[in-house]
Amino acid sequence: MALASALRSDADGSAGTLSLQQAGSGEATLVVSGSWSLARSGPDADNVHDILSKASGLRSLRFDSSKLENWDSTLVTTIFDVVSECQRLGVSVDQSGLPAGVRRLIELATAVPERAGARRQEADDGFFVRVGTSTVELYRDMMKMVVFLGEATIALGRCLTGTARFRRVDLMLTLQECGPKALPIVTLISVLIGLILAFVGAIQLRQFGAQIYVADLVGIAMAREMAAIMTGIIMSGRTGAAFAAQLGTMQVNEETDALKTLGFSPMEFLVMPRMIALIIMMPLLCIYSNVLGIFGGGIVGVGMLGLTPTEYYTETINAVSLTDFALGIFKSVIFGMVIATAGCLKGLESGRSASAVGDAATSAVVLSIVMIVVLDGLFAVVTDILGI
Repeated sequence: MALASALRSDADGSAGTLSLQQAGSGEATLVVSGSWSLARSGPDADNVHDILSKASGLRSLRFDSSKLENWDSTLVTTIFDVVSECQRLGVSVDQSGLPAGVRRLIELATAVPERAGARRQEADDGFFVRVGTSTVELYRDMMKMVVFLGEATIALGRCLTGTARFRRVDLMLTLQECGPKALPIVTLISVLIGLILAFVGAIQLRQFGAQIYVADLVGIAMAREMAAIMTGIIMSGRTGAAFAAQLGTMQVNEETDALKTLGFSPMEFLVMPRMIALIIMMPLLCIYSNVLGIFGGGIVGVGMLGLTPTEYYTETINAVSLTDFALGIFKSVIFGMVIATAGCLKGLESGRSASAVGDAATSAVVLSIVMIVVLDGLFAVVTDILGI
């Protein structure tokens, strides 16, 4: 075929060139010569513009490819630029002088008009314009989250009244994904956090002979802060990203549109089971993390500081109150709501492409972790004011 033979490259041929031969009455011929291949540097879009701008009073243009040796997509791209520039200038183009393969590819390229806004424009806005645009986008994102939370609250209310439509088996499977299947990573991280806290405290407290207070340090830190925060971060990267990827994939496959067509609310059918599962499982995982973190601190206290298990256990019981445990568990409930909200929101807002699903998962993890840290800081301020 003509296209197949034309795609053969000739290493010994001369580099491809364009030359404009202008005749009278506004007519000109663009001579295409040499060997056109990706391995050789040929005229770019700027050269094409310069060549056509030098022609005065140009009204029609034809091609002469009699000196053309070999060609590939480089020639097609250049000829396409020439045709586009001529259309912009109002110059008629006669493509009969081009190889048949080039003409067919140009016809394919121009068969469907370019979608408006498809080309990325380089931003040349000033600093204040960028700040204003970012502020407006942040405001819109906050409004979307408020609306999403309102719809989720309504869906949860319908669930409590027994009028929500969703599959109970989906809730059970999500509970399994959020709970038992998350135990290995929560176990590992919690024990290591307890070990690290105990080591940090042991280095300082051993200087004063106060090794026994390592139990206080580990117990209070795990109960009030670390168990809830570390469990939240783990679930953000594990479960929040999974929620966003699942719902984003449903967006790509138009499954959410199908649910709406069938009369099912995606908020009730998809989001609500995930939110309920995390709200239920996060406090249980937080309690589990508390126990393992204290156990990890006990490993250091008994194995490194010479404490007996009874001493470590008794000091922990005396130091940590039910208020400390309750505060950490309450935080974990709020963090579970944040993780589920961020994951489901970003998943439902995902674009309809594979890269958009990945971006949605990344955004869900970042948003949930940032919100967890911010909320934990607010909890610290509030509890200090209240004296808790």
